[in-house]
Amino acid sequence: MAEVNNTWSARVTVSPHLHEGSSTSKIMISVIVCLLPAGIWGVALFGLHSLYVILASIAASVLTEFVITRLQGRFTLNDWSAVLTGLLIGYNMPPEVPLYIPVIASMFAIAVVKMAFGGLGRNWMNPALAGRVFVTFSWTGFMTSWKAPLSWGADAVTSASVLGFVKAGLMDFQGSVRGPVEFLAEKGFPTGELPSILSPLARVFPGRYGALFLGNIPGCIGEVSALLLLLGSIYLFAKKIITWEIPVAYIGSFALMIWFLGGRPFGGGLFTGDVLFHLLAGGLMLGALYMATDMVSSPLTSRGMIIYGVGAGFLTFLIRIYGSFPEGVSLAIIIMNMFVPLINRATRPVVFGYVKEGKE
Repeated sequence: MAEVNNTWSARVTVSPHLHEGSSTSKIMISVIVCLLPAGIWGVALFGLHSLYVILASIAASVLTEFVITRLQGRFTLNDWSAVLTGLLIGYNMPPEVPLYIPVIASMFAIAVVKMAFGGLGRNWMNPALAGRVFVTFSWTGFMTSWKAPLSWGADAVTSASVLGFVKAGLMDFQGSVRGPVEFLAEKGFPTGELPSILSPLARVFPGRYGALFLGNIPGCIGEVSALLLLLGSIYLFAKKIITWEIPVAYIGSFALMIWFLGGRPFGGGLFTGDVLFHLLAGGLMLGALYMATDMVSSPLTSRGMIIYGVGAGFLTFLIRIYGSFPEGVSLAIIIMNMFVPLINRATRPVVFGYVKEGKE
């Protein structure tokens, strides 16, 4: 403090005043590392082609951003965001998809959704999800063809995804009340044979729930193992890279709606929905923990995050149960991304010391 002209003045530096050491690159690398176990599991489960899909996605993302930024006279690859975008696109692909599809998805994500709006921090929706949705509507056949898990040495066969299998079963539903797991058992839904060392983990949940929990099911490469995705998120929560509001609001609102109305398509009444099945199946864990929490395309305030998460959970339920698609995570998140500016405006905190006119 110094006294100048009988008034007190203070020298205040540019914010942030206190920095705890994080950087964009450190955050991106942390998320990548936490996602690696789920990807390794997907490659082991579905075979070598799934690794090529992931590598092609990452290479296309990095190359696209490199070309665009070099044309602009700058270099941004050292923030690792392009690598993370490519990784997430690869994780959201079916294991046997032709390689040009993840390449196009990555190019669209980087060039159109990210760089066209100014690069990292200015994109208005999650680039990886936008790329995935773009190719899903463009090549629906390839994006809805799945591979059954390898039986650890035996050849795998083409299969429906868990959610697609159940959705198709409902089209000719007849008979007594039963849930989605009963459909799986009754129709002989394929799951791979687990190594004996993993059998105790499969018994954490009864019956087919164990296969859902470990990810021994058909599905996208990086989304099938709820266990590994949850384990990876522990570090992100501990380092406060992500906070509880969006995942809890997303998963909680979705689970509540499933419990309330999710049993009706199967002939049940209210409050008969199979919550555990819907939490473990599909891309809910990957979406809620790693994609809806994207810092750029999610709300800034705690209250806004809760509103955003509840909206994503409700839309995921609506699309998954009553829509024509068996899964709704990607669409739900990018729809809520569009509402983020409005949510930020509605939940903007009051400036300290500000008093509304007429309330002095």
